[in-house]
Amino acid sequence: MKSWIGFLALAMAGVAQTPPALKSFIGEITAIDASAQLVHIKGDDGTTYTVSVAGNTSILRVPPGETDIKKATKITFSEINSGDRMLARGVPAEDGKTIPARTVVIMTKADLAQKRERDRADWQRRGVTGVVTALNPDKKEVGITTRGRDAKSIVIDASSAGFRRYASDSVRFADAKPSSFADLRTGDTVRALGDKSEDGSRLKADELVSGAFQTIAGTVESVDAAAGEVRLMDLQTKKPLTVRTNQNSLLRRLEPGIAAMLARRLRPEAAGAEAGGPAGPPAGASPPGGPPSSGAPAGGPGGFRGGFGGPGGPGGGNFDLQQMLERMPALALADLKKGDAVIVSSSKSSDGSALTAIAFVAGVEPFLAAAPRSAGQVNLGSWNLDVGVPEQ
Repeated sequence: MKSWIGFLALAMAGVAQTPPALKSFIGEITAIDASAQLVHIKGDDGTTYTVSVAGNTSILRVPPGETDIKKATKITFSEINSGDRMLARGVPAEDGKTIPARTVVIMTKADLAQKRERDRADWQRRGVTGVVTALNPDKKEVGITTRGRDAKSIVIDASSAGFRRYASDSVRFADAKPSSFADLRTGDTVRALGDKSEDGSRLKADELVSGAFQTIAGTVESVDAAAGEVRLMDLQTKKPLTVRTNQNSLLRRLEPGIAAMLARRLRPEAAGAEAGGPAGPPAGASPPGGPPSSGAPAGGPGGFRGGFGGPGGPGGGNFDLQQMLERMPALALADLKKGDAVIVSSSKSSDGSALTAIAFVAGVEPFLAAAPRSAGQVNLGSWNLDVGVPEQ
């Protein structure tokens, strides 16, 4: 008995001497209590954490994309600001949401904004977007057809590319998951960044992000605003469809002038004649007050995702539709009326009876009026919300 008690005492002593495991918590700073030296962050997992910074806490600043912590710069608590990205490392309290931090690493909001602009310029210069038409697993080559009036075929050499795939309910790059060539399917939307050949027919990809999306035009049948659901009549299939929305869905109403401009982009000659005005900007031009037209990325958090200092999000399309939609008035589902025309983008659903909206846009009557029809069905052509809604 004594030997057992002695063994148990030694075992308990060993447990007591085992230091608690350090954990890392990553998110965006939402509030700072300078007097109490507390920082509140919204974690990338959706949880709100409180980070306690003491006198012995190491506070470091690194630029987005930097992977060598030796290149970090020491800063003081007063240099931390709301909107910065924070990685806090420490032993969490019993509630799991309070972290007495031993080390804090900051990516400032200003640094992140600069990186997004650099990424935007890089994707604008070196990026391509299109629909997968062919796959060669042996050579890891992806054949795509770009969208727009000047569509062309491009072969992407993805043999040394980093792969990511969009989540089922999001086109934010920050939500994309590590992927592989094997996940690609014909019909996927692909955005790739890399070096193009002189004739533009090939691209050696550094990064490739993919997803399976669909864009649906419909008219409102009924609305359950409390549940965040809209019942539509799909104008393509002529069948009813339930569209669910959540906190990540982009709900917008197009202003009349923007809707008319999009209509002119779809059918410049027809829409211009119907409107009795000019045909509007040519395909590939920017909307009024909009960003450059050649497919710049809408940047993501820019760091602490999928490795220290992850990438910003790629964009695509003839212009940055995401930014344009962000400037449009927010849409309240309760304001929708029976018969209102809408366009919805989502990941492709398995049975087609219900889907979760990535983007839900009303006020599109001029656009749908300009859309060509075949056998009474609306043809959206190459205009797709999935191309233009990369991420906030």
